Amino acid sequence: MKLMLLSLLCSFAICTVSAQSLPIKRKLQATRTIAAPRIDGDLADEAWKQVIPASEFIENRPVPGRKEQHDRRTEVRMIYDDHAVYIAARMYDHPDSIAHELVNRDNIGNADFIGIIFDTFMDGMNGNGFYVTAAGVQFDAKYSQNGDEDSNWNAVWESKVKRDETGWSAEIRIPYAALRFSGKDVQSWGVNFNRKRQKANQQLFWNEVDPKVSGFINQAGLWEGIKGIKPGLRLSFSPYLSTYLKHYPFNTPNVKNTVMAFNGGMDVKYGINQSFTLDMTLIPDFGQIQSDNRILNLTPFEVKFDERRQFFTEGTELFNKGDLFYSKRIGSIPSYFKDVSGDLRDGEKIIKSPLEAKVLNATKISGRTAGGLGIGLFNAITSSMKTLVEDEQGNQRELESQPLTNYNVFVLDQSLKNNSSITLINTNVLRRGNAHDANVSAFLFNLNDKANRYFVNGAAKMSLLTGVGDENSRKGFNTELKFGKKSGTWTWFYLQKIADAKFDPSDMGFFTNNNFFDQQFNYGYQVYKPSSWYNKWEAWSNLRYSRLYKPGSYQNFGVDGNYYVEFKNFWSVETNFDWQRKGQDFYESRNAGRVFQTGENYGVKVYVNPNKAKAYNFGGNVGYRKNLLLNGKAYDAFLFQNFRLNDKISFGLDIDYQPRFNYAGWVQNSGSNIIFSSYDRHTMENSIDAKYSFNNLMGITLVVRHYWSDRRNKSFYTLDTNGSLIPLTGEPPAGTNRVYNVFNADLIYQWQFAPGSELSVAYKNSAEGYEELYRKKYTRNLDAILSGPQNNSLSVKVLYYLDYLDLKKKR
Repeated sequence: MKLMLLSLLCSFAICTVSAQSLPIKRKLQATRTIAAPRIDGDLADEAWKQVIPASEFIENRPVPGRKEQHDRRTEVRMIYDDHAVYIAARMYDHPDSIAHELVNRDNIGNADFIGIIFDTFMDGMNGNGFYVTAAGVQFDAKYSQNGDEDSNWNAVWESKVKRDETGWSAEIRIPYAALRFSGKDVQSWGVNFNRKRQKANQQLFWNEVDPKVSGFINQAGLWEGIKGIKPGLRLSFSPYLSTYLKHYPFNTPNVKNTVMAFNGGMDVKYGINQSFTLDMTLIPDFGQIQSDNRILNLTPFEVKFDERRQFFTEGTELFNKGDLFYSKRIGSIPSYFKDVSGDLRDGEKIIKSPLEAKVLNATKISGRTAGGLGIGLFNAITSSMKTLVEDEQGNQRELESQPLTNYNVFVLDQSLKNNSSITLINTNVLRRGNAHDANVSAFLFNLNDKANRYFVNGAAKMSLLTGVGDENSRKGFNTELKFGKKSGTWTWFYLQKIADAKFDPSDMGFFTNNNFFDQQFNYGYQVYKPSSWYNKWEAWSNLRYSRLYKPGSYQNFGVDGNYYVEFKNFWSVETNFDWQRKGQDFYESRNAGRVFQTGENYGVKVYVNPNKAKAYNFGGNVGYRKNLLLNGKAYDAFLFQNFRLNDKISFGLDIDYQPRFNYAGWVQNSGSNIIFSSYDRHTMENSIDAKYSFNNLMGITLVVRHYWSDRRNKSFYTLDTNGSLIPLTGEPPAGTNRVYNVFNADLIYQWQFAPGSELSVAYKNSAEGYEELYRKKYTRNLDAILSGPQNNSLSVKVLYYLDYLDLKKKR
């Protein structure tokens, strides 16, 4: 603690002399047009001739602050009318210097791009970005505090590009239906233009974005004098139809091996006013998303998977505040699942037990007022799920394993001066029947000084569970406080987190453990000015200390240091060193109150990343860790390779190998004994991806993944009351080795046949094997999973976008 306080005092002293000023905002006068330009990539329209372009872009990397070359200059013109904003961009360049790889929508690939970022409410924190590559591929994203990018957000807008002997050009039409803004008669928006030259690894902005200044949206310029714009009625429908053919060899009486199904539903988007939008999905279909990357989990905590369902990823920045909303709880990984094995009658067995719950509908209402108040409402309902059981005579019945469940989120987020904000958020889960309900509330604050250098943020959270066991309710709390310096060459922060033993947000959030008092101190130094051999380098370190909140027992203490450098050839190297003192683990024993004494350990890891603008590139990392408990050793080796045959065809290969030797971990609880073992573990993960793009609207992607991991127990121990391991006497437990294999292949064809409309065909093959006896050698495990039962599915889905105003015009 003395060392941490001394570091804090030194940081304050250094920061007072290393301050910098925010760049001056550039201004662009808004121009209204009478005749809308034709969106064809040709900039000869009369509407563009009287508009003064935004030019003289400033480099963000590799040399921050450098002005762009005249023969590589960028000129962007912007106009508006009653219906949309129009952008004409001219990017001068040599034809051979322009990268233009074809990829699916919402990907950049190896391509130059031009982007427009709007901050319509001028709060410096929230924005919308619209990008188009030199190959004509669209990419759009939402930005929230500090520039966090949500690439899952999608809007319907138009763009066309053209390439010629002097460079390339782009024309863009962004309808007001794709934006949210205030109802003022005269208003100004924050705006910035972003150009990327891929082969030169160069990124430029119209209004300078200083990498030493925290944040991205707050460094935009101004588009002034926008008059008399109204979004009109924003109403669109996206109905879909899908069909599935699934095959799995159950080979069980009364259970079909092949099943065919038809689905239909609709997404609805309605603009309540200029600022607020309602999004609704009715009977959604998520069967075509990429499979989760499942692993063998030997920890006492669940694994967090990425959310890939678009409705739950798109435009959810308000609902994700406070880390209380883990959207996979809705349908995909519900926290409540009743074990019905205790309800079985004599001779009955479980035939089918669905783990996921079907989403019946979901609704979002979100937006922000002219005064900066963001409001978000989220609701979703999942159906009850039944476990099918059968007796010896073949009679079947259903038992409820998951009840009808209602999920809700409510958010108030007020923007303040200096990119600051305060937030109130509440989540609640209501279940039908005797299952427990849950409610979590949080107050969040984020405050910055005028120069955006120093900050303080924090949270106060409270959870309430009702109907839990014999208790009427269970209340818990969690607090967080973080402050420091986030801009400049030197940065630092101090973080403190406290949670009591009853805090539990797991019904709607991701949750591992509670009852902790954690502290962290981070110190960093960044150099963005290139030298003769590097473009930039960074160094930072962390001190971490953790103990139980009650009774205050020590858990762990660690230190790590990191160094990153990007060389002039755009290769980069990062090194990580860390050391952890001997600690106390209160969770590994799977027995409340019993501690496991972990060993002192240290490790090193080196990461190498290539210049990805090259047609063939490779990189990866290697690592080593030593644990003094039982002489444990760990090795890590990861290699990736990417190869672009041309602008249409590319391949990728990832190989990850993680052997572990003499690791210690829990095996089982047997009566009053808690059994641990010393074990070896080998994990190998291989994945292959490939894509072929017919054009900027149509393509095929393939992802194949095989994951193999095992546990080979060597020696067994009992856990002593003081947390040490004592060699087990007597017969060791049987059947405790593990082998886990997963194989997935996802082949997906996508065609965007109209703006917002898509035809997709997906073929999926998956297999999973979990065994007690292990088999050595990777090839034997791959052969075993491929020769085992496979789950195959073929699906076709058509989604059609219908805009009410377009339908009205046609009528």
